[in-house]
Amino acid sequence: MSKTSAAITAVGAYVPEYVLTNQILETMVDTNDEWITSRTGIKERRILKEEGKGTSYLAIKAAQDLISKKGIDPKDIELVIVATATPDMKAASTASFTASEIGAVNAFSFDLDAACSSFLYGMSVASSYIESGRYKNVLLIGADKMSSLINYKDRATCIIFGDGAGAVLFEPNEENLGFQNEYLRSDGTGREFLQAKHGGSSFPSTPETMEAGGHYAFQEGRTVFKNAVFNMADAAVKILERNNLTNDDVDWLAAHQANKRIIDATAQRINLEEEKVMINIHKYGNTTSATLPLLLNDYESQLKKGDNIIFAAFGGGFNWGAIYLKWAYNSEN
Repeated sequence: MSKTSAAITAVGAYVPEYVLTNQILETMVDTNDEWITSRTGIKERRILKEEGKGTSYLAIKAAQDLISKKGIDPKDIELVIVATATPDMKAASTASFTASEIGAVNAFSFDLDAACSSFLYGMSVASSYIESGRYKNVLLIGADKMSSLINYKDRATCIIFGDGAGAVLFEPNEENLGFQNEYLRSDGTGREFLQAKHGGSSFPSTPETMEAGGHYAFQEGRTVFKNAVFNMADAAVKILERNNLTNDDVDWLAAHQANKRIIDATAQRINLEEEKVMINIHKYGNTTSATLPLLLNDYESQLKKGDNIIFAAFGGGFNWGAIYLKWAYNSEN
C-alpha cells in the first residue's frame, strides 16, 4: 500500500487593481526608479485602496478564483488556513470569516502567522492534516494587506511591500507526488530587527504611539538582508542534501519575493540556472504571505506533473526554511 502524500491540486490568486509604480513613489519620498530597481528588483506593487477592506477581502477573492478554476464545491472544503501577518482585526479570526464568505460552511479554520514565512509554514501544517488521513480537502491561503502597516514617508519600507493573496488546495495523493520534505527554523532573537512594535499585547497602541508611528513596520535593512541571504540559501542547500538532490534534479525554485538580490543569492548557492527561478517581484513587490502562492499562480501553465519544486522563505521572527514538493498535475491552460 502506497503512502498518502499531500499534493497541491489547484491554485488561485488575487491582486488589487491599483498599481503603485516606482515613478509614483518618486513623488512621495526621496527615491527614484533606478535606485529601487537596482537594489530590490521591484518596479511596481499593488495596493488595496478601498476603505474598510482588509486581508480577508484579498483572501476571499483568491479562494473564489481557485474554487472557480477547480470547480470544487466549497462545502467539500474541510479546513481553511489563512497565512497572514496582517489579520483583519485582533481576536476575530480572519480565516473563519473567509471560510464563511466563500461558502466553506463545513470547514474549521484558523490563522497562521510566521511573518513572510507564513505560507511556507502553512504548507507544512496543511500537508500534515492531509497525511494524517483525517482530511481530504485543505485550503491554504496566503494573504497580506501590507499597506496597512506601511508608513509612506519611510523610504526604507514603502518601496518594498505590496498587497495580494494566493490560494492552494491540498488533497491526498497516492503517486508520491506533492509534499516530500521540509527544513524549518526560527530564531526569536531577531525580532527587534523586523517588526511592527505597537498594537500587540506587550506594547498596546495608544494615541501617543499612533502619533509617533509605532504601529508601522520597521526593519533594520542591512541586518535583515544579511540574515535572509544566508538563511534562505542555507535552507535550500539543506533540503537538497536531505533528499539527495542535485541542481539538475530541481526544476524550479520558488523563493520568497523580498528582494531580487536575495533570490539570486539563493539560486546561486544551489547552482540553479536563471530560467529555473520563479520571479514576479517586479510586478508585486513583497506581498509577505502571498509571494509563494502568487508565484505558483503566475507559473502554473509552465509547471509539469512530477516537477521538483524547492520553496524557500525568510521572515520576521526570525522564521525561515525550505520545502521540497513534487508538482501533481499538468495545467489545462
